[in-house]
Amino acid sequence: MATLTKQLQHPYIAVDKKIRGGEPIISGTGIRVLDIAVRYEIMGMSPEDIVVSLPHLNLSQIHDALSYYYEHKAEIDKAWKNSIKAIESLRKIHPSILEKKIAKIKDIHG
Repeated sequence: MATLTKQLQHPYIAVDKKIRGGEPIISGTGIRVLDIAVRYEIMGMSPEDIVVSLPHLNLSQIHDALSYYYEHKAEIDKAWKNSIKAIESLRKIHPSILEKKIAKIKDIHG
C-alpha cells in the first residue's frame, strides 16, 4: 500500500540564495526560522512572547516558522551545529579583543 506524503505550504517562509545565504526566513524580514526556533526551543519563549520580542511579526508568521522548523528540523539543526563549530574554530584563531581587555582588567583588580 502506497502512502501519500502531503507537502505543507508555508506562506510566510521564503528561501532565497541572495538572502541570508539561502537560509529559510520569514518573508519580508531578515528573521531566520532558526531565530524563532531558538527562542522557542532553547529560550523557552511562547509564540506570544516571541511576538512581544519581535513586534514586527505576527502569530501566524511565528507558527508558520515553527511548523517549517519541525518539518525540516534535522537539516536546520545540522546547519546550526556546523555554524557553531565554525565559530568555535574561528575563536581559536582570532581571540576576542574584548575578552582580552576584560582579562587585563580582572588581572589589575583581581
